[in-house]
Amino acid sequence: MNGYPVPASEAEVELRFKNSRFIGTAAPATNADEAKAYIASMRARFSDASHHCYAFAAGFGATVVNGMSDDGEPSGTAGRPMLAVVQGAGLGDVVVVATRYFGGTKLGTGGLVKAYTETAQAAIAAVERIDKIETIGVMVELAYEAYEVCKRHIESVGAQIEAEDFGPHVTLILRLDEGCFKSLRTTLTDATAGRARVELIE
Repeated sequence: MNGYPVPASEAEVELRFKNSRFIGTAAPATNADEAKAYIASMRARFSDASHHCYAFAAGFGATVVNGMSDDGEPSGTAGRPMLAVVQGAGLGDVVVVATRYFGGTKLGTGGLVKAYTETAQAAIAAVERIDKIETIGVMVELAYEAYEVCKRHIESVGAQIEAEDFGPHVTLILRLDEGCFKSLRTTLTDATAGRARVELIE
């Protein structure tokens, strides 16, 4: 299975550094727009906070889109260390926001880096993880007499049958793990003596 870990849901933590209150939130974000919408929702929820610094990684591996912001903190003290935490977490499709309520005592650049790093680490540590499997859509067209045996093969690889059409032929729309496509196509071709059509639809 070609999967990668992603957040199952939102998580929230709270830390304090020299009277400043840091609220770390982490949530799923499959693309940059979802990440930005979540960041905006945290700005609205904690509208009286001093800063809303963030980092996100939408996607995973070679196809990831990253983003970060210091949101008014000294350059490099918040967004960059938070992004380093996100990138080192082995987690995809994630956005982390560190909301700061200034407590009256300046932390200095080293203190800020420490505070934002630890807030991001705590938020990500609190996230429950699930594996996201990259799936594809597949159309299978076959004769009626091959339906039952082919359906067993389809179910054995964990494919989901999303639609069935019983016209001149049986047409099935499937969703399955991308890594299973070639083996399923070979299996169905063999089971029907080459008469089944198995095609990607995405």
